[in-house]
Amino acid sequence: MSDTLQFRIAQERDLYDILRLIAQDQLGSKRETLSNPPSKAYIDAFKDMQSQKDNNFIIALQGDRIVGCYQFTLIYGISRGGAPRAQIESVRVDQSLRGSGIGRKMMLDAIDRAKKSNCQLVQLTTDKTRDDAHRFYDNLDFTASHIGYKMKI
Repeated sequence: MSDTLQFRIAQERDLYDILRLIAQDQLGSKRETLSNPPSKAYIDAFKDMQSQKDNNFIIALQGDRIVGCYQFTLIYGISRGGAPRAQIESVRVDQSLRGSGIGRKMMLDAIDRAKKSNCQLVQLTTDKTRDDAHRFYDNLDFTASHIGYKMKI
């Protein structure tokens, strides 16, 4: 298998592999239901994302194999001179390939997409329990600058 990564916007046919990656980690395995084909709820959510401007899953491919993914969303607002910001979520690398540099290449791809979209800020959230993810983002020069709050409803 080639070490070269290709990136592209995910299509509905990629949804099972995205869910497979999300379900591989400690939190996703408890939250997601993996089935092939994916449930109607996942398909509908994916279609809703596709209908929104600048809200996509990006997949990383080695050859024909999906080895990673992340959600990339542009958020438009007034602050920072009206510049958009990039929100990155659901960053996942196939568990058999973690530590191989794929995650770093994915994040550099996301940052490049943000720059091309004239963003002044790239932001993300990560669960407090994800110590490995915290080290990963620290090593990429992200700063833990805010306290986040969520309410499950």
